[in-house]
Amino acid sequence: MRTLAIAAVQTAPVPYDPEASWLRFADQVHTVRALFPHVQLVVVPELFLAAEGPLFGERPENWMEQAAVPVPGPLTDRLCALARETGLWLVPGSVFERTADGTIHNTALAISPEGEIAARYRKVFPWQPYEEATPGTGFTVFEIPDVGRVGLAICYDGSFPETARQLAWLGAEVIIQPTLTTTRDREMELVCARANAWTNQVYVVNVNAADPAGVGQSAIVDPEGIVRQQAGPGQEILVDVLDLDTVTRVRRYGSAGINRPWAQLARYGSTIELPAYGGTFRTPDWIEETGSVRGDC
Repeated sequence: MRTLAIAAVQTAPVPYDPEASWLRFADQVHTVRALFPHVQLVVVPELFLAAEGPLFGERPENWMEQAAVPVPGPLTDRLCALARETGLWLVPGSVFERTADGTIHNTALAISPEGEIAARYRKVFPWQPYEEATPGTGFTVFEIPDVGRVGLAICYDGSFPETARQLAWLGAEVIIQPTLTTTRDREMELVCARANAWTNQVYVVNVNAADPAGVGQSAIVDPEGIVRQQAGPGQEILVDVLDLDTVTRVRRYGSAGINRPWAQLARYGSTIELPAYGGTFRTPDWIEETGSVRGDC
């Protein structure tokens, strides 16, 4: 079995206090390590380390500018040291990343247990017109050795089918999606999480902020679109062991033993005109022409 044991920590930062939020994060990671020694990866909500505050609260002027950090930089040095210390993969939500030219992105990071930045993903679909960060231009996956490939998405990205489709096309078997939703459209996000998991036959781990920073309801969805766990509004830890061989099974035999969209795309995709994208579908490397996952008999 290829398994990935995760802890999705539905929590909230200390509003507009990055240092206090860091201390809370580090404490929570140490707590997960102590309570759940089998866990391999810890993820927290979007902009946790940027210390975003609740929707109805006095927000410091130009907070994004104040909270923005370079990547790599002092914050990622701390993250890398914490990952080495605990032996965990860390997806510490997202940060406001300031580039050399002064551009600011909403950026998710993946830190390996060796203390290296394994992936950096800049949110392609910021929640406009409310979110001011500059959009990224591409999608990101990373490898967990002997386990599988993981894709990164952030919050509103999940509202665009292109996000999950591209990540799955790149070989992702799990999509980690830190989220900061403060509004009542959370129900629609959960619908999207299930749809993205089902149509792409991947796990989706959508980790929202707890009250009062967000409305909670974090969810883990399996490759057949079934919700394995869903949180309430407050602070919770969703601990789960994802069987990535389930992705292989579902893609080979179909969701509910019936639906095999990737196999069908592999057979006919190149003949389908996609004028919205100026081309046709290209079969991903991990699929044989027959639609089976590489390595299958």
